[in-house]
Amino acid sequence: MAELIQSRLFDPLGFDISVETINHLLNSLLVILILWLVQTSVMRLVHRRYAHDTRALYNWRKATQYTVAILGVILVGRIWVVGIHTLATYLGILSAGIAIALQDVIVNLAGWFFIIWRQPFHVGDRIEIEGFAGDVIDIRLFEFALLEVGKRIQAEQSTGRIIHVPNGKVFSDVFVNYSQGLPLIWHEIPITLTFESNWEKAKAILQNVLHQHAPKVDEIIRRKTKEPGQRFVISYGNTKPIIYTTVVGHGVLLTLRYLVDPRQVRNSEQQIWEDILRTFALHADIDFAYETVREFVHWREGKPATTARQQNPPSSPNPA
Repeated sequence: MAELIQSRLFDPLGFDISVETINHLLNSLLVILILWLVQTSVMRLVHRRYAHDTRALYNWRKATQYTVAILGVILVGRIWVVGIHTLATYLGILSAGIAIALQDVIVNLAGWFFIIWRQPFHVGDRIEIEGFAGDVIDIRLFEFALLEVGKRIQAEQSTGRIIHVPNGKVFSDVFVNYSQGLPLIWHEIPITLTFESNWEKAKAILQNVLHQHAPKVDEIIRRKTKEPGQRFVISYGNTKPIIYTTVVGHGVLLTLRYLVDPRQVRNSEQQIWEDILRTFALHADIDFAYETVREFVHWREGKPATTARQQNPPSSPNPA
């Protein structure tokens, strides 16, 4: 009779649940409740101590969560895993639980090993990852820091903000390194002239300006290609500054292209533009083009031969 009553008490829904399983469940709930109370009490004390320090509150909250998670895995796992007498087996199961509880932390730590081993970037390199660009200023166990470049400033210059990126991002996101291989990037300056401008003269002027202000990169390239242990095979057929000519909807487009240190882009572009503005101001037959709406009278503004035909149309023969 006692066994029947006990069976009904612990098996009200008809499931075959042993008393041992019920004890494990109750003990597990008790451990979870105690850990929750401990975490809540600790955080209350921390809030009283660091009420106005947001960073300290964040650090304490994360540390408490990690500690409670590890203790929960150890204590609850020990309750359910019965009959394990070897330390190696228990540690194997424990490490699996920790890996699940601290997945992001472990991925970030693996990312740190990858950064140190494979060296996709170093401190001082300029990189771009997840839409953010900046100079690497620190590499730690779980994150690396960037001094932001661009984004809110329309130039390759520092914004003064520091971006903290988890190391695990090197596995999940594509990132760009400005500094590996050759420490130079190609930069282009587009200049559009009106169709009526003397574009050939303008191109000759621009070539002279570009020759004066474009950085001299031959020695840098020669030194880099001779360094031992090069990881990348980079070969440019032509590293000289060049100007490309094309036609767009509102004029003739002349594109200046040259190699430059990414940290010197804004300074070099400023020097080139100031020289161009001063030089073009001396030539009345060179004008910058921009998108406008205008009235075009063909017989007045067309080619000389067409204008002459419009002004002196041929006489029609006399009718018979």
